[in-house]
Amino acid sequence: MIRLFRVFVPSSVIALLLSEVILIYTCYVVATFIVLHEDPQVFLFYDSGWERIAIVMTCIIVGIYFHDLYEQFRIKSRIQLFQQMGVVVGVAFLVQALLGYLRLSDLSLPTWLMIIGSSMVLILLPSWRIFYSNMVFKAMGLERVLFLGTSTVVQEIGAHLAEHPETGLTVLGYVDNVEPGLELAGGKTLGPISDLRQIVDGMKPDRIVVGMSERRERLPVNQLLDLRLSGIPIEDAMTTYEATFGRISTRELRPSQLIFSTELGPNPGRVMLQSFYSTAIAVVATVITAPVMLLVAGLVKLSSPGPALFRQQRVGKNDVVFTLYKFRSMYRDAEAVSGAVWAKQDDPRITPVGRVLRGLRLDELPQLFNVLKGEMSIVGPRPERPEFVTELAREIPYYRQRHCVKPGITGWAQINLKYGDTIQDTITKLEYDLYYIKNLAPALDVFIMFHTAKVMLLSRGSR
Repeated sequence: MIRLFRVFVPSSVIALLLSEVILIYTCYVVATFIVLHEDPQVFLFYDSGWERIAIVMTCIIVGIYFHDLYEQFRIKSRIQLFQQMGVVVGVAFLVQALLGYLRLSDLSLPTWLMIIGSSMVLILLPSWRIFYSNMVFKAMGLERVLFLGTSTVVQEIGAHLAEHPETGLTVLGYVDNVEPGLELAGGKTLGPISDLRQIVDGMKPDRIVVGMSERRERLPVNQLLDLRLSGIPIEDAMTTYEATFGRISTRELRPSQLIFSTELGPNPGRVMLQSFYSTAIAVVATVITAPVMLLVAGLVKLSSPGPALFRQQRVGKNDVVFTLYKFRSMYRDAEAVSGAVWAKQDDPRITPVGRVLRGLRLDELPQLFNVLKGEMSIVGPRPERPEFVTELAREIPYYRQRHCVKPGITGWAQINLKYGDTIQDTITKLEYDLYYIKNLAPALDVFIMFHTAKVMLLSRGSR
């Protein structure tokens, strides 16, 4: 895996992205030689041809990303793949039409060049995807992983690797003092811990991941040291889990792992920088979205009795309680009888207009004022209500540690996990929050903000 924007990305995905950029460029460059009567090199080098093609290429790549085709590029339906590519290319045509309408013809491609080039993309891009999935993906090879131990953490990793070969990792099996040949997630047990050296010599793993539930007097330290010095990487299961899932598992997390971690944040310099660019973004966003907020406020007032703005107590940095602003999406006094409860699917408390606002995340626009007041950041853990925090902190270890940074309008947990209303969902969300706190950086914030745009446009995860 390769780490970009503080996120672990499979090398196979990076290779696919780069190959598709080259293929799209090639299609439109070839089209210039087919369509243009004058010297195509004049168009490419002296008439901003490369830049015009770059605009179309960017539209197509972003469209593919919005269809989740870089997260799930294993081909399940060829017909669906061609349909998705048709939609992506169609959006590129709409962008070209918009540039023409705005009289920015210097940024758009000639009509027939766009038609011929896009036709080639429609044929070659899905075909390349199919070929890449069937041939190139296999030719790249997989890194063979041997698990030492059979803890729930390593079994969850094994199940994920078996379902997602695009990670570039494959499970050889498990070594532990249990019944040999026992089928587990992603592989089977190969033998006892005492036979580790013989198993390694026979299986020749590229990496050993240690995930033993109880290590005291069981961990073969000398054997692992010899294997490490022989050139085989030895990795703790928690590190592999973090790279595989993008979150920190709390099930077998020990306080010492957090205390002695050299990477666990938040870094004071990065926190200060985040406050600066969060405020700057909030100022710009408030000015740009002011007409939208006025329109939304009017719709909320007209749709149901009650104020347009909803105020609610939330827990922020260092457990300080602040007032969060949102557009009201529920009927007035919706919790007068039930008290504080989580929102649920098809919640009857939500108004028809509120359901639309929640789907597009427009109800959260007033939180920009919380950012301007210094109570929130653009990116960070989701702020919860004091009633929930008291209960969750009592039931979930490390829950209050998420309050060491400012809460955010969007965040790593929000883009990776749909709205949750159970304790298990909250634990998973906490694991994403801990990953964000550990890796807090401007690059990760940029990635989250870009991904949030996709979540908003596709109305995912709202209730």
